[in-house]
Amino acid sequence: QVQLVESGGGLVQPGGSLRLSCAASGSIDSIGVMGWYRQAPGKQREFLANIASIGITNYADSVKDRFTISRDNAKNTVSLQMISLKPEDTAVYYCSMMIRSGGRPYDYYWGQGTQVTVSS
Repeated sequence: QVQLVESGGGLVQPGGSLRLSCAASGSIDSIGVMGWYRQAPGKQREFLANIASIGITNYADSVKDRFTISRDNAKNTVSLQMISLKPEDTAVYYCSMMIRSGGRPYDYYWGQGTQVTVSS
């Protein structure tokens, strides 16, 4: 019953900015850590950033100083603000959340992914 939906992906020029958002819905009891990953063609899924419920953040070195993760606990959303985008940032971006649903223990859930293409 839990669904995560990303939005905000699309085509952007090198050096540009983009903001991704992800909203969770369904039978949600509580949400712990929220995070963002990406996967480029021929590569493994790459960790980008996550944020705990109390606001502690972690970033991959590859995106630190360019990407900023945030969350809105009232809306069950997580966002990723991306600046100074590069062609190598092109990938499918996925959000993830640790969610307690239907009285069951916490488990990770994933969105369907949203395409980000950085090209002129």
